[in-house]
Amino acid sequence: MSRNVIPLSSLTRIRPPQSGGGGCASASCGSSEGSGDMPAHIWDKVKDHPCYSEEAHHYFARMHVAVAPACNIQCNYCNRKYDCANESRPGVTSEKLTPEEAARKVMAVAAKVPQLSVLGVAGPGDSLFDWRKTFETFRLVEQLLPDIKFCISTNGLALPDHIERIVDHNIDHVTITLNTVDPAIGAAIYPWVYFNGKRYTGIDGARILHERQMEGLEALTAKGILVKINSVMIPGVNDQHLLEVNAAIKAKGAFLHNVLPLISDPAHGTAYGLSGQRGPKPAELKELQDKLAGGANLMRHCRQCRADAVGMLGEDLSQDFTLDKLPESAAYDPEPRRLYREVVEQERADRAQALAAAQVEVARALAPAQLVAVCTKGGGRINQHFGHAKEFQVFEVDSLGVRFVGHRKADTYCQGGYGDEEKLDVVLAALEGISTVFTAKIGRCPKNDLKAAGIEAIDLYPFEYIETAVARWYAEAFGIQTATA
Repeated sequence: MSRNVIPLSSLTRIRPPQSGGGGCASASCGSSEGSGDMPAHIWDKVKDHPCYSEEAHHYFARMHVAVAPACNIQCNYCNRKYDCANESRPGVTSEKLTPEEAARKVMAVAAKVPQLSVLGVAGPGDSLFDWRKTFETFRLVEQLLPDIKFCISTNGLALPDHIERIVDHNIDHVTITLNTVDPAIGAAIYPWVYFNGKRYTGIDGARILHERQMEGLEALTAKGILVKINSVMIPGVNDQHLLEVNAAIKAKGAFLHNVLPLISDPAHGTAYGLSGQRGPKPAELKELQDKLAGGANLMRHCRQCRADAVGMLGEDLSQDFTLDKLPESAAYDPEPRRLYREVVEQERADRAQALAAAQVEVARALAPAQLVAVCTKGGGRINQHFGHAKEFQVFEVDSLGVRFVGHRKADTYCQGGYGDEEKLDVVLAALEGISTVFTAKIGRCPKNDLKAAGIEAIDLYPFEYIETAVARWYAEAFGIQTATA
């Protein structure tokens, strides 16, 4: 079985405490709390989409097919690279596909990964500048796998020209990368824009892009299509301006706002990387996201996926499904996918009760908020060894509850069964500002190393739900008090 596939047995291994009630009062699709009070037809669209629902990303996988290599704008943070297996960021792919090859690959993945619920085209260029390849891919896949959801990512420049095609292909999720609503700021992000056969630069190009993005956003929401806005946070360029972006897109009906940290490394060959433009620190990103609370709903669980990403968010199986490894025709059986969804629905019901119990447990605690990190392979549980973690999911806990607030990439501490002290420095940098790490298991040496850095490692709750374990720890560590005590 692929390392990324969650066995059905792992989802039912431990049942959470039972309690009355359940569900949540929040309709934020980016929360871990499920449907809340959002309309049933909206919940039906997002409940199995790992990008549009933080809760769904514990259970479901996405797949990107790299069929759209051409692009109509240039961004200072982008360098579309091919044949690159060791990088995980937008615009990167190991191979470009024809629509026919993409359909073949989708069926091979569906046969091996029962969690697959979404197929997207996210480049490596722009899905709507290469629109013929994008829509042909969806046409072919829909004939073979009618129960999969379709989504596209676009910079928005060509979006207004394709609204009806998007509707015709049953694409009900569209992501627009929109970094500014001020063309003067846009001129510092986009060197050029190619529109109607002409290349525009500076404010002129940025203005055209902005107008087309907003026109497309309005047209999509009028059709009932869910729109997620991706905004790259660039310190000193648009970081504080993203408050205005959030307000503007909320007014236009955007469903989610995903604020991404700039990836800036000279090795990537981007203009920002070569000029020394830094990306935000995790604390800076969280501070901005906290300021945006109350505006458009926020997505905090994005992994800035490759253009050929396959599998659960945070882990990528793209190299297991390159063309040279695909069978000529995949023996697809829909039954494992159906059974998997049945188990997930039961798991969701149980987890909702666990979340309600966790909320009750922390509600009476009067203690400062704590940031904690969790080692998890998925399923919303503490189910990963510290030494195997390539990233940490970060939660904030206080008397209001346990909330997912982001993730931090790290590096696996264990190399060949032994701890690597050089890797520990990378791990400690990722854990800056974190008080406690929850893990299914941890060795004595790394536990002591974390302690020396002022971080407590806890392995007392293996395979339990994250929120339940964190709530119990918080209540026990800081004491339960009444407001009148």
